[in-house]
Amino acid sequence: MLSLSSPWGLVSPAPALRQVSPRLRIEAAKQLTGRVVTTKADKTVGVEVVRLAPHPKYKRRERIKKKYQAHDPENQFKVGDVVELRSSRPISKTKHFVAVPLPPRDTRRKSQLLPPLQSQADDGQQPPPPSAEE
Repeated sequence: MLSLSSPWGLVSPAPALRQVSPRLRIEAAKQLTGRVVTTKADKTVGVEVVRLAPHPKYKRRERIKKKYQAHDPENQFKVGDVVELRSSRPISKTKHFVAVPLPPRDTRRKSQLLPPLQSQADDGQQPPPPSAEE
């Protein structure tokens, strides 16, 4: 590692300037989740993202909606689909996100909270039921 000398001793470069490896670049990933509200343009979907923020004067949390244009290269989304928006390079003047499908909400929650059932884990390894031919 390169060390810089100064009148106060040896100083290493700032941590923000360090690279982990030449190929790996660390940057903050902005991800949003929203609902598709329009699919009229080709390869573009309009996604409405809802967040809660406090009112400046009354401090009550209110819903704030913002609409983003996202890239949908295969035109796979329909109005009402829930998608995740991942930040990307600018694709056009207003498109800076790529839409990524999310599984239905119930399946996400169940798969994260519950371990697999024993009957699902032993799929096909159970002994056959006893026959009543005797």
